[in-house]
Amino acid sequence: MICDLHCHTTLSDGSLGIEDVIAQAKRTGIDWLSITDHDTMASFSRADVIGQREGVNILRGVELSAWDKKRNGKVHILCYNPRKPERLEGLCLKSCEIRKACSKEMIDKVMEKYPITLESILKNTTGSKSIFKQHIMRALIDYGYALEFYGELDAELFNPKTGSCYIEREYPDVNFVIDLIHTSGGAAVMAHPAQYDNFELLEELASEGRIDGVEVAHYSADEACRSELHKLAEKYELIETGGSDFHGLYNSVPTHLGSCTTTEENLERILRLTSKTKAAKE
Repeated sequence: MICDLHCHTTLSDGSLGIEDVIAQAKRTGIDWLSITDHDTMASFSRADVIGQREGVNILRGVELSAWDKKRNGKVHILCYNPRKPERLEGLCLKSCEIRKACSKEMIDKVMEKYPITLESILKNTTGSKSIFKQHIMRALIDYGYALEFYGELDAELFNPKTGSCYIEREYPDVNFVIDLIHTSGGAAVMAHPAQYDNFELLEELASEGRIDGVEVAHYSADEACRSELHKLAEKYELIETGGSDFHGLYNSVPTHLGSCTTTEENLERILRLTSKTKAAKE
């Protein structure tokens, strides 16, 4: 069984729509797919219908933006199979508003440097609940200021530490986000700890029994990193997930649906956990 539990569509910062992503999952032989767009659950109903039509099982998911206040850094938490998703709607709306405010400032800074229009950026955001730097870079590429999304210009403008146009603000506290996921009846899994150097936070959350799982199989984690995460998961009995983190045209490295996967055993652990949570809350 092939289970890819991390991918994105045009609802956030992916370049393909829900239908195209699920059709590609079918062609790739994927049995279970989770569309985990950033801070939006807008895919849920449509993905269920299309998945049923294509013969691909859909695990409802969302990638939630959060903030590690202790270390003053970003962290992403994947929520799987929330039984009461309406309890996450306010959180999603707040995070999208934070991202939009940051993006507006970044756009203003970019437009001071390059003669592009706001319309040239917004046309790339059709369907998305937010504006992402990939949408800004696409406009710059359209007008010939760059040839690639993650080259020299991207580093100059949007490097988190040195980018001349990069803006970041705090997202909701990670503990609050995890608590809300559990209130919704979902499973809370830390996404790609290597990407934002969240190892110390992961150990803390795991030792306190606050987090349900960790994404071990991800392109940002090399073999040594995956081994370390696997050992930590075994120590604290965490669910181990994997996913391609597919964004289509907007991927920072080549990655396709099914390139990283979750085992059937760990998928079943998610389903059991969320089913148990549902029973307890009812």
